[in-house]
Amino acid sequence: MKKYLRDKLLQYVIVLFAASVIVFIMVRLNPADPVAVILGGKQSTPETVANLRASFNLDKPYITQYTLWITGVFKGNLGSSFKYRQQVSALIGERLPVTAGIVILSSLILLLIAIPSGIITAVKQNSIIDTGISVIQLILVASPPFLTSILMIWIITVIAPTFRFTGSFSNFGQYLQRIILPSIALAFSMIALTSRIMKTGMVEQLDSNYRMAAVAKGMPFTDVVIRHCLKNAIIPVITVFGTQFGILIVGSVLVETVFSLAGLGSILIEGIKSSDYPLVQGLTMLLVFVFMTISTLLDIVYGLIDPRIASHRGHK
Repeated sequence: MKKYLRDKLLQYVIVLFAASVIVFIMVRLNPADPVAVILGGKQSTPETVANLRASFNLDKPYITQYTLWITGVFKGNLGSSFKYRQQVSALIGERLPVTAGIVILSSLILLLIAIPSGIITAVKQNSIIDTGISVIQLILVASPPFLTSILMIWIITVIAPTFRFTGSFSNFGQYLQRIILPSIALAFSMIALTSRIMKTGMVEQLDSNYRMAAVAKGMPFTDVVIRHCLKNAIIPVITVFGTQFGILIVGSVLVETVFSLAGLGSILIEGIKSSDYPLVQGLTMLLVFVFMTISTLLDIVYGLIDPRIASHRGHK
């Protein structure tokens, strides 16, 4: 288990480092001149342009720029945005609650619906219930988040025109109103895959010899399903959820745009358009960091649930 943990942490560090290099290079492939963004389109003298390049370290070699940036990241300094003239960390702090709320709430909705529906369709396999749930899942998976968002906006404006789902918020109740619809729209597109994996795992466990032996010994069927089958069947779901969490983070950018919410997605798009190096680098690395951290933690949990996995990989 120790070697398994050590290998996972080493992979985590290597991927973060590689991602930082790729992000740094990709941002600078944008042909737009960041100095023009800083000047805001105003005419300026060559001396002013040179001073601006020097003040933002744009006149230094790329390796020096990368070193200065990554050193600042380790110190908690993500730099200052060219466009917004604010610290990137401050911009992230202002908009993080919206994006984080959507991702977390959509994850909860996803798991609370997908896992029970997967169990039910496995237990009621080939029944009317199984068919009905499968049809609903097929409809959901065929609807991308932005389309679901548009349909939800149309439905809400018709049946509940007083429901506020856009604009700013001043209390927790208003905050939930703003993020509930985008969270549902984002979760719906992921439910089918997670539920299908849950069903496949449960069917396999329900057909296993140990399940039949437990029932033969008089153990209630519900206890067998919840206490034994679920523990083994949920392992693939954990693995898939690690990948889906990254998709939820990216998908939140789309639904934020559709619902006109001031989250990280809107400033990330603006940063890309305007070649705002510090903003794009800081936001992208934050998203990579969150995704890799969640993915690594889920891999560790995966190994703790089934120690055979950690033992098997540890001997490779």
